[in-house]
Amino acid sequence: MDRPGEKLRRARERLKLTYRDVAEASREIAGRRGAAEFRISLSGLAQIENGGRVPSVFRIYALCAIYRLDFHEVLRWYGVPVESLAAESLRIGHGVTHAIQITGNGYGAIPQPVDTGIDQNRTTFLSSPLREWVRQWGSLPLNIMGGVDRRQYRYGLIGLEDRSMFPILRPGSLVQIDEERRRIAGAGWSSEFDRPIYFLQHRDGYACGWCTLDRGRLVVLSHPASEKAPRIFRYPDEIEVLGQVVGVAMLLGENEPAKVIY
Repeated sequence: MDRPGEKLRRARERLKLTYRDVAEASREIAGRRGAAEFRISLSGLAQIENGGRVPSVFRIYALCAIYRLDFHEVLRWYGVPVESLAAESLRIGHGVTHAIQITGNGYGAIPQPVDTGIDQNRTTFLSSPLREWVRQWGSLPLNIMGGVDRRQYRYGLIGLEDRSMFPILRPGSLVQIDEERRRIAGAGWSSEFDRPIYFLQHRDGYACGWCTLDRGRLVVLSHPASEKAPRIFRYPDEIEVLGQVVGVAMLLGENEPAKVIY
């Protein structure tokens, strides 16, 4: 694996910049910012590229500006997991009620399918990459939803007319699906909030709910408050378990902020 300094060197060489070019550009940035911390000397740049020196946050800023690099990506080169910041913060307990002030790449826009031809009233599986469906739905820390490794996750939208799991899952909720958890659990929960919820595909579309397996039949159970009858399918001929719901983002009401639940 390439060292961060080697990546920075290649970025410099792609732009055909000399050490002196970089030093002069950093001096200009320092002048505009009114802070000498942004300046990078010739020897300092050599140490960053070849000696393994970790540049200060000011010099990373300057190098990103000069090389046209993404600041957060360069931080990742140096082992700073920027995308996990919001999730990391929630793992540290505090005894007092407080505001969360993490911003930047720790937060993102919740997706809403628009101009995609899908029926928002029906529960939908977002088989395409999430970014293809996005438009501003509200400011929300997407990193909190599965902050460690999102490669194994897919997403689904609970239809605006689907109240089968209300009030646990509100219509219009965005759910995060762990495709590695497809086996239906038969026990191990102490309340309805702990019971696994599964996202499924059947001949007529998609479903989201609690599940039981009984002699080759899969029963999809709705929340009792929804008053929806259980649906029974031959398994696996008529229905496929796409994964377990492990996160949900939902609006609490009109013009109210989104709520994230693990």
